[in-house]
Amino acid sequence: MKEQSLFPESAGEEHGPERTLATKRCTLVSAVVNVLTSSGQIAMGVIAGSQALIADGIHTLSDLLSDVLVYFASHHSQKAPDEEHPFGHQRFENIAVLALGIILLVVGIGMVYTGVVRLQDPDSIPKVSSQALWVALAVLVIKEILFRYVLAVGQRVRSSLLVANAWHARSDAASSLVVAIGIGGNLMGYTLLDPVAALVVGLMVGRAGLRFMWDASHDLTDRAASEELVASIRRELLATPGVSGLHDLRTRKTGDLVLVDVHLEVDGKLTVTEGHDIALEAATRVMASYPVLNIVTHVDPREEKSQDAGVPTT
Repeated sequence: MKEQSLFPESAGEEHGPERTLATKRCTLVSAVVNVLTSSGQIAMGVIAGSQALIADGIHTLSDLLSDVLVYFASHHSQKAPDEEHPFGHQRFENIAVLALGIILLVVGIGMVYTGVVRLQDPDSIPKVSSQALWVALAVLVIKEILFRYVLAVGQRVRSSLLVANAWHARSDAASSLVVAIGIGGNLMGYTLLDPVAALVVGLMVGRAGLRFMWDASHDLTDRAASEELVASIRRELLATPGVSGLHDLRTRKTGDLVLVDVHLEVDGKLTVTEGHDIALEAATRVMASYPVLNIVTHVDPREEKSQDAGVPTT
């Protein structure tokens, strides 16, 4: 699967304490919202007799668990490198996204199963009360606002974990819309629409879980950075004074950061010290401009023909 960039080119970057603080603050806001909305949905679902509203409340409750995972991963991913983790702990975020995907898949399967069971006995489906519809609509608005807030913070601090959590909130908003439609149909006399809505919500949740599992598993197996980011890194390296070409540029993801390995071509007549200084300047420029955790440079003397396609020989 081709990787798509999670962040727009103009998105700002934050690292270290500021990034961690923004992530934790955003996650706490999300947790409070999820506690309140889940409690209201489940309580009203029981009172109004709406299976769809109860299912949506359970979906929201799973958001609370995802918030806990985000908070945990954000805290541990910022730990300094140690002997066992010389490149840091950024992959705690990838593991958290994978765990979130598994949770969503399990919750979705449970919702689908419950919906199918209810549809097999349509006579047992009660008519819900109108209060359930108002709760569903209110939750829809709240979840859409939460989605936009978390997504904005995630893009600003360049956190794929927050972005994943934001789209989880958006899936909640979409599921609340389905629930509102199902409850509305039930109120109009189409009682089957309530469990059908619950089943659709389950499918949406399961699909989101599979998507998160897919992305996280690829990042944990050293997926390369996006083509756009690799091209930007290449341009920055070639723009460094003294770099006349490059080849074997390789990248791999670690959390939301990237590890880079590249061979830089310099004038073969330069001293070792001069070549080292050029490589250091190139690495410094890249790490200052892009989400790169570390870059390993190999200095090669410039050959008559460049090994890097598309770079003219000087």
